[in-house]
Amino acid sequence: MKRIVVLLALLTSLGTAGENRISVPYTRFTLPNGLTVILHEDHTTPTVSVNIYYHVGSGREKPGRTGFAHLFEHIMYEGSGHVPEGKYDEWLEAAGGDNNGSTNSDRTNYWINVPVNALELALFVESDRMGYLLDAMSPGKVDGQRDVVKNERRQSYENRPYGMASIMLDENLFPPDHPYHWPTIGSMEDLSAASYEDVVEFFKRFYGPNNASLSIAGDIDPVKTRALVEKWFSDIPPGPPVPPMGAPVAFLGAEKRLVLEDKVQLPRLYMVWHSPGYYRPGDAEMDVAASVLAGGKNSRLFKRLVYELQIAQDVYAYQASQQLSSTFNIVATARSGHTLAELEKVIAEEVQRLLLEGPEKREVERAVNQYEASFLRRLEAVGGFGGKADQLNSYYTQTGNPDYFQEDLSRYKALDPTDVQSAIRTVLRDDQRVVLSVVPTGKPELAAPARKEVK
Repeated sequence: MKRIVVLLALLTSLGTAGENRISVPYTRFTLPNGLTVILHEDHTTPTVSVNIYYHVGSGREKPGRTGFAHLFEHIMYEGSGHVPEGKYDEWLEAAGGDNNGSTNSDRTNYWINVPVNALELALFVESDRMGYLLDAMSPGKVDGQRDVVKNERRQSYENRPYGMASIMLDENLFPPDHPYHWPTIGSMEDLSAASYEDVVEFFKRFYGPNNASLSIAGDIDPVKTRALVEKWFSDIPPGPPVPPMGAPVAFLGAEKRLVLEDKVQLPRLYMVWHSPGYYRPGDAEMDVAASVLAGGKNSRLFKRLVYELQIAQDVYAYQASQQLSSTFNIVATARSGHTLAELEKVIAEEVQRLLLEGPEKREVERAVNQYEASFLRRLEAVGGFGGKADQLNSYYTQTGNPDYFQEDLSRYKALDPTDVQSAIRTVLRDDQRVVLSVVPTGKPELAAPARKEVK
């Protein structure tokens, strides 16, 4: 009995932990050329992360000229005016550093992690790419990286099982003139049609310092670091003004049901809805809804589909948050001998139960606690994807406030079951979704039924 009392006290204390306000102090300034700079001191280890966001993603591209933002992620590693081809990685690795980049629909990001004594090297190579990339760019380099990207598309989409599902979903969720209609990787036709002049024009338009933000976090002296930033970035001229990204409203007036035959062994069901954008009301709620439905072995769909009925190989759900519009996704793969109609029936039952009854308090608390634990773990790192340098830059890009950490976490900690239920009722409507069945070639009978009702 004593052990039970102690355990209950421990669990109660866990519920009240972490109530102190989270703050990540920073210094922010803007160079005359428009570059926003964010500095954060963390003297835990003698390392530093240099993180730059260019506020351009695939959403800035034009129909017929897609894939440029991602193509640039590759070209940026091909040398610049004062950094010969291949030396970017070589010099940073010799100094004990590592680096990477990523592109999505809203932004392109590059980061460098180095020992603090190599900070100036990191700032030099990054500034050289911003200011002098065109000095080293050539039609041959563009063609070479174009082929690399096209091969990446083959590997990640066209030749990968279920790989074309995401492209097909976006094309049906968003109208042709919406920035999220096409994939970040672009289409083969657009990549082939891109000229050297097109690529140069894209760089000049979007890769100026006035369309970028630089975040530096780690074992730094802010005064000395500011002097280094001014030394290496101040001479880069600004580009033309870049207006805010806009888009037509993404809306589905009726359910869409699609079937894709693919070289797969097991059929897979995708159910996708439009949902609130990043940090908007309902965004955090749908994150929690995803956890309640399919976040781990104790979730509703996992228990029913995988454990109890054993008709699914796997199931997961997630809120794919983006700037203009997000999507809420439920994905389930059938076990051999079962159809997607069986899976959809159970998913529909569980979604309907959530709509009518809402989640239980313990389900919401579990989801929020898991999010908080992950959130706090990310705060331990200064660099890489999701580290403090990256998060400061992301918060600044999305909200204008680099230290949005407490506000972000508070979105989740303030939730109760009725908040989640209200968001679910708004988002998970049967008449405003795309249902895609990916089935083995020649077996369309395994698809979900081509009708709204599932009996």
